[in-house]
Amino acid sequence: MHTHQHLAGALSNPARRQMLVWLKDPMSFPGQEPADVEIGVCVSDIQQRAGLGQSTTSQYLAILRQAGLVVATRRGKWTYYRRDEANIARLLEALGDVF
Repeated sequence: MHTHQHLAGALSNPARRQMLVWLKDPMSFPGQEPADVEIGVCVSDIQQRAGLGQSTTSQYLAILRQAGLVVATRRGKWTYYRRDEANIARLLEALGDVF
């Protein structure tokens, strides 16, 4: 189980929160095909929208993955990210029990 510390840290950054919001609607990314939705959005597309460097974008996505908020899929030399909706639902349920 992911620690609440990982979760709080991941969500403390506005750019990372924004990435999670964008990934709610993968088809909002230019050039995204319906068939791509199940593997997610390419890091380069997320980077372009965020206006951040590649290393920063990759680091932010890795933090979101460690917190259990996104899943990474590797295709060749590209990495794609999608939201881990099942885990997000579990996290929300756990937070609901607390609050």
